[in-house]
Amino acid sequence: AFFLPSLSASGTYTRRLRESTREVGGQTVVLQKYNALGANFTGRLTLFDARGFPLYKAAKLESEASQLDAVETRRQVSFEAANAFLVTLANQQVYQAAEQRLAYARQGLADAQARANAGLASTNDVTRAELEVATAEANLAAASGDAETSRLELGFLLVEPVKGELAPPEPLLADAARPAPALELLTQGATDRRPDILSARLRVRSLRELAKEPLARLLPTLGATAQYRLTNEAGLNGNVGDGFLTVDLTWNLFDGGVRYADRHERVATANAAELNTQASTRRVSVDIEQARVNLETARAALAQTEQAARAARKNATETGILYRQGLSTALTVADASLSLFEAEVALARNRYGLGVALLGLRAAVGLNPLGKEP
Repeated sequence: AFFLPSLSASGTYTRRLRESTREVGGQTVVLQKYNALGANFTGRLTLFDARGFPLYKAAKLESEASQLDAVETRRQVSFEAANAFLVTLANQQVYQAAEQRLAYARQGLADAQARANAGLASTNDVTRAELEVATAEANLAAASGDAETSRLELGFLLVEPVKGELAPPEPLLADAARPAPALELLTQGATDRRPDILSARLRVRSLRELAKEPLARLLPTLGATAQYRLTNEAGLNGNVGDGFLTVDLTWNLFDGGVRYADRHERVATANAAELNTQASTRRVSVDIEQARVNLETARAALAQTEQAARAARKNATETGILYRQGLSTALTVADASLSLFEAEVALARNRYGLGVALLGLRAAVGLNPLGKEP
C-alpha cells in the first residue's frame, strides 16, 4: 500500500441566506447560489520515498515468519492431542486394572465366606475381604473419573466427542521400543526443520530491514497530487469543473535527531532478537539430548515394570490357590491383589509414557507426531 496511490472523494452542500449575482454584459450572472453543490476528487501518488523499500522488505519477512508461526502452532497442537491420546489410553488401562482388582477382591470375599461358613477360617478373614472389596470399589471409581476427564480433554483437542475404546498406536509404540539414533544424527538438520527457529531467524532479518528505515529519511521524497472539482456555481468564468496537477519535492534536512534515535533503538532491538535466536538454536541440541535420555529411561522403566507385572500376576494366582487350600491368609491375598493392581497401573503408565517420550524427541528434532516434517 506504501507504493500505491490514494484516492479520495468528498461532496458538500451549502445553504446560504442570500444569493450573490452580478450584471455582466447585460446578463445576470449568479456567483453564489442559495443551494451550492460541490464535489472534489483527489489523488495522491508517492513517486519516490526511500523509506518504502526497507519497510516493504520488513513486512514481507514478517509475513513469512507469521506463516511459520502458524505451522508451529499446528505442530504443537498435534503434539498436545497425541499426548492426550496416550494419557487417555493409559487411564483406560488403569480403569481396566481397577476392574480386575475388584473382580479379584470379590472372588476373595466369596472364598473367605465359604471357608468361614465351613469353619475353616475366622470371620476376620471375611471382614478383611470386605475391606478389600470396598477399597477396590473406591479405586475403580477414581480410575473411572480420571479416564472420563482425560477423554473429555482429548475430545476438546480433537473438537469432537471421543466415543468407544481407543486402539493403542502400535506403530508408535514399536518405534519407541527401538533404540534411538545417535545424537549426531538426531541434531543434523534439526534447526532447519524447526518452524519456531526458522520464524525467529526471519524476524531478525525483518528487524534488520526495519532498522534501515530511519536512514532512508535522509533522502528527499517526491510526490504528485491531482484534484478535480465539480460545482453548480459556474461564476464569471462559466466553468462547472476544474482541476490541477502538482508535483512536490520535500526534503527534511533536520528532525531534531529523531531518525538517529530510532535507528539506534531498532538496531538494539534487532541485536537482542538475534541473541535470543542464537540461544534458541543452541537450545535445540540440549532439548534433543534430554528427550533422548528421557526415551532411554522410559524404555528401561517399561522393561522393569513388565517383569514386575508378570511376577505380580503369578503371585496373585498362586496366592489365591493357596488360600482356597487353607495354606495362606486373607491378608496375604489382599496384599497380592494390591501388588498386582499397582504393577498393572505402573505398566500402563510406563508403556504409554514411552510413547510420550518418543513424541518429545520428535518434537525436539522438528518433526510432527507421525515422525514426518511439518
